[in-house]
Amino acid sequence: MKPRILPSIVVLFFFASFVFPQTLKVHGVVSDKATGELLSYANIRVQNSTLGTSANINGEYELKLQPGTYKLIASFIGYQSDSASFVLNDETIINFSLKPTAIQLDQVTVFPGTNPAIEIIKRAIEAKHKRNELLNSYIYKAYTKGSIRTTQDISSGNSSIGIGIGDADSSELKITGIVENESMGYFRKPSDYKEEIIARKQSSNFPSSINILTGGRILQDFYSDDINFFGRPVPSPIADNALSYYYYYIEDTLAIDNQNVFKIYFAPDDESDPGFFGNVFIADKSFHLLKIDIDLNAAANPGGIFTTVNIFQQFLLYENQIPMPADYRIFAEGNFLGLAKFGFEINTILYDYDINAAIPDDFFDMALIKVLPGADDKDSLYWRNTQTIPNTNEEIQAYARIDSLESVPRTFWDKFSPLSTRISINDNFSMSGPLFIYHFNRTEGHALDLDFFAHDLLDRRFNVNFSTGYGFSDKKIKSEFELKYLLCEYRTTSISFSAYDRLNDLFGGSINYNNLTSTLFNLISKYDFRDYYYSKGFKAEVEAELFPVLKTRIGFINRTDKSASVNTDFSIFVKDKTYRENKLINETKLNLITASLTLDFRKYIEDGYFRRRLSGTTKLPIITAEVVSSSKSLKSDLDFTIFKSNVRWNLRTFNSASLGVRFDGFYSEGPVPYQLHFALPGNINSGGKNFTFRTLRIGEVFGDKAAAIGINHSFNDELFRMLNLPVLKDLELTLDLYANAAWVGVSEKSESIIPYEPTLCLKPFIEAGFGIGQILFPFTLEFTWKLNYRGERNFVIGINTIAL
Repeated sequence: MKPRILPSIVVLFFFASFVFPQTLKVHGVVSDKATGELLSYANIRVQNSTLGTSANINGEYELKLQPGTYKLIASFIGYQSDSASFVLNDETIINFSLKPTAIQLDQVTVFPGTNPAIEIIKRAIEAKHKRNELLNSYIYKAYTKGSIRTTQDISSGNSSIGIGIGDADSSELKITGIVENESMGYFRKPSDYKEEIIARKQSSNFPSSINILTGGRILQDFYSDDINFFGRPVPSPIADNALSYYYYYIEDTLAIDNQNVFKIYFAPDDESDPGFFGNVFIADKSFHLLKIDIDLNAAANPGGIFTTVNIFQQFLLYENQIPMPADYRIFAEGNFLGLAKFGFEINTILYDYDINAAIPDDFFDMALIKVLPGADDKDSLYWRNTQTIPNTNEEIQAYARIDSLESVPRTFWDKFSPLSTRISINDNFSMSGPLFIYHFNRTEGHALDLDFFAHDLLDRRFNVNFSTGYGFSDKKIKSEFELKYLLCEYRTTSISFSAYDRLNDLFGGSINYNNLTSTLFNLISKYDFRDYYYSKGFKAEVEAELFPVLKTRIGFINRTDKSASVNTDFSIFVKDKTYRENKLINETKLNLITASLTLDFRKYIEDGYFRRRLSGTTKLPIITAEVVSSSKSLKSDLDFTIFKSNVRWNLRTFNSASLGVRFDGFYSEGPVPYQLHFALPGNINSGGKNFTFRTLRIGEVFGDKAAAIGINHSFNDELFRMLNLPVLKDLELTLDLYANAAWVGVSEKSESIIPYEPTLCLKPFIEAGFGIGQILFPFTLEFTWKLNYRGERNFVIGINTIAL
C-alpha cells in the first residue's frame, strides 16, 4: 500500500493549486529612519495596481501576492515615501525606513485676510463634490478584524456572560474575543449597496453569527455626508453644513513626498452638539482629504457609556485621482455606570478597487449582506493565501488563551446561573433556567414548569420544543409539544405541528407584561391582572416566503376551550382580601382554518443560514392581513369568520428622532366566542407600554369589530438640544409624545353568546400623553390623559420599562 501514498499526495497538492492559486507572503515593518519609531497604519501599495494594505498598530504589514516582479511603495504623512523592487518567488521580508520630509514653504497655498483653515475646508468640500461627480460606482475587497476587550474571559458555555462587574476601575482590559472576515463591497449611485462575506472565522467562544457585525457594512466614508454613530447622524468635518457646525484652525503644515499637507484641528462650535473633534489632513493644491484622526465628543456618546471613541481613516488616490478609503479603524473603551469596563476595536483595510465598474441592474436586491456558501468552512490554507492584517503578539496570545479555555470540559453546573432564562446543555439542547421554572397565579397557585429545547438540528433546519408543568392548586398537568422543519436555501419556508393541553391567558395577544411580573404582583399584593382559560388541541401550519417582500401562512387549528376558576387565595403579604373571580369564556370546540399575508419591505441579511430582517426605521410599512374561519361543516360548534389587519411603521423624522405608527383592525361575521374577541391593549396600575392604552385596564374594552391606532414620536434628546435650554440640554433627557385612538363594537350575534356586557366605544376613544426618560436608564415616566369617555383613570402616571 505504501507505494500508492506518494501519487495520492501529488494529486492532492495538484488539485489544491487550482482551488487556491499560489500566493506568497511579503511582510515587514515600516519605521522612522531617524528615530526607529514604528509607523502605525502606514500605507503600502503595489505600483501600477490597485493592490495594497495598511500596517497594524505596530507598523507591521503583510501582502499576499502571486509570484512575479513587483515594486512596493510605503507612504506616511510627514515622510518621504520609500519603494522597493523585487522578484517574488518565496516568502520575502521587506522593511521600509521612511525619512521625515520638509514642507515646501514657497508652494504652500496662502489665504490672506481670513481664517485660512476655513478657506481650506471650503475647498475640501468643493473637491468632495467634484470627486462624487466622478464616482458612479465601485467594487472593492476588504478584510476586517474586530476584537472585544473585557476584564473577564467570555465563554460560549456560560449561560450568563460577565464582563467584569465590581473592581472594574482597577481591572485591566484584555482581548476576550476576536472576529475576522474577508468581504467584497459593491456601490452604485444613488444609494445601492451590497456586501458579500467570502470567508469568516472567529475565536472559539463566539458564534459565526456575530461575524456579520464586521465587514464593509460598518464602514463610514468621511467623503459622505451620511455619517451615523449610535443611531444618530453626525456631520463629517467636510459635510456640506460643516462650516456652520464646527470651528477650525491650522495646527500644523506637513508634507508627504513633494506635496504639502494641512493638519487642521476642528471641534463643534457648541460642545453640546453631537459631533467629532480632532484632526483632518487636507492636501494642498488638490484639497483632497487624506486622513482623519478624530474622536466622538461627549454629546454624541449615549449616556456617557464610552470614555473614548476614536476613529481613524486614510484615503489613497485611484484612477482619475479619485480618493477612496484605504482603511477604517475604531477604538473604543467604556465603563457602564462605573461597574463594568469594556472596549472594542475594528480594523478594516480596503483594497483592489474597481472604480466606476459596470454592475448589473439585477445585482442589487434586498440583501444588504450576503454570507457566501462555504464562508465558514475556509481552512488555514485559505487564510494563509488571502490578504489579512498581521496579528499582534497580544492577538496571538488571546487566540491561544481563548481556545485553551474553550477546550476545558464543562459540567451542567458550570453552565448553571440562578438568573438565566435558559440553560445550555450542549450546542443543540437546552432547558428552561431558574427564572422560568416557577410561576404563580390564582388559578394554578404555585406551579412548576420544565421546558426542553432541541434546536438547529439537521443543518439548522429542525427544532423541537417540549414543555410541561403542574399547578398545585388546580391539580392539572399542562403540556405542549412543538416541532418545526425549515425548507429552502435560507429556511424561508417552514412546516410546523404542535399539540397542547395548556392554560391560556384571556386576550393574551394584547398583554405586554411578562409572567414574572404577574407572579410577583400576585405573591406580594394579591393583584392578578390576567384572566385564564384551559385550551386543548393541535395546530398544523405552513409558512412560506413567496417573494422577498411577501410571506404567506396557512394553518389548521383544533381547540377545545373551557373556563378556569380561582383555586387559591395565597399571597405572601396580603391576607385581608380575596382574588377577584376569573372571567368565564364561551366553552367551545372549534376547528379553524387560518390564512395570512405579510408585506415586509425591510432589507435583510443572508447570514449563510437564515434571512434576518433589519430592524429600525423603514421607508414603507409592514402590513399583515389574516383570516380565521370556523365552520360547522368542519365539526365546529360555531360558524364565524374573522378578518384581522395590522400595520407597523417606524420613520426617521430628524436626527435620531423617529415616528412610530401602529394600526390594528378587527372585523367579524357570525357569533365569535368571547375569548377570540379583540381587546384594546391596556395596562396594570402605574404601568405603561408602547402602543397600548395607558388609561385602560387589561381586557377592559373588547369587541368583534374594532379599529385602533397608536402614534408615538420619540424625540430622543433632540428637542432639549434644539431648545438649547441650560442644564436640560446636557442631562440627556428623552421625550416621547404619544396618542391612541380606537373604535370598538360588538355585533348582535356575538353579543347574544358572550357572558359579559361589553364596554363599547361607538365613537372614537382618545387618549394622549408624554414620557420623560434618560438615555442611560431603561424606563420612562409617563403622564397620560383621557380626552373623552371620562370617568375612572382620567389621568394616569406610570412607568414604561422593558423590565415588566
